[in-house]
Amino acid sequence: MLHAKKEEEKFESSNIMEGMISVSSVISGRESGVNTRKIERVLYDAKKARSKEREIAYLKNRAKVHGFEVEAVDEETINSMTVGNSHGGIVAVCSDRQFFPIESGDIISDGFYVLLEGIEDPYNFGYALRSIYAAGAEGIILSERNWMSAAGVVARASAGASEQMKIYVGDPIRQIKLFKDAGYVVLASDKTNDSVSVYDADMKTPLLLLVGGERRGLSAPTLALSDKTVCIDYGRRFPAALSAASAASIISFEIFRQNRGKNERGTDK
Repeated sequence: MLHAKKEEEKFESSNIMEGMISVSSVISGRESGVNTRKIERVLYDAKKARSKEREIAYLKNRAKVHGFEVEAVDEETINSMTVGNSHGGIVAVCSDRQFFPIESGDIISDGFYVLLEGIEDPYNFGYALRSIYAAGAEGIILSERNWMSAAGVVARASAGASEQMKIYVGDPIRQIKLFKDAGYVVLASDKTNDSVSVYDADMKTPLLLLVGGERRGLSAPTLALSDKTVCIDYGRRFPAALSAASAASIISFEIFRQNRGKNERGTDK
């Protein structure tokens, strides 16, 4: 019964960050200035104090800077707060994060941004953010209705990327128009009669990529503002759409490939 309740509640509001990757990503995002979320307290499983000695020492060090408490508790307390089982005995209770619409002064002159619309579950949303962040996008554009209310779930699914990247929230139409005014090409992922294969399309920056959910796709008003559309070639006949996370991954990394020589952001070796 408890498990079922947690499954239901995790999509409503989740400011519990589970695991060291999520917790450290909140700290990193705040220190880099992209994230307003505050850690209120960190709890760790007292039985794992020895095996997590390095992580706990780091958290206590950052606690001195950011003013949160680090407290040892029992395993039952940790389990009562979490949904997943990959937390490793470390969780953080956090505040809400503030989000604002993008303004013209926020848009860099030759960048790559992604607008996500209509993704229907927080895991797919988090997986999409993970790939978009890894591909080097400057920021994410969202509507007021989005999955960042389930921040803990999204942080786990995105391997912390959701807490380390710039995310703007506002009216999609207004935000797209700001990019067009800034000289950006608006590229939509959508299979239409005039779509170009993602492998044949010119996707040089500055570029705003629009990606919709696999069920509903992009809304008609959003799609109408695109300058061109691209589609993803399949290796066989297959009538179903890829997940939004898969589509975002493929297109984002093709954009990265096409712009490597022009504006490479670096890779991990």
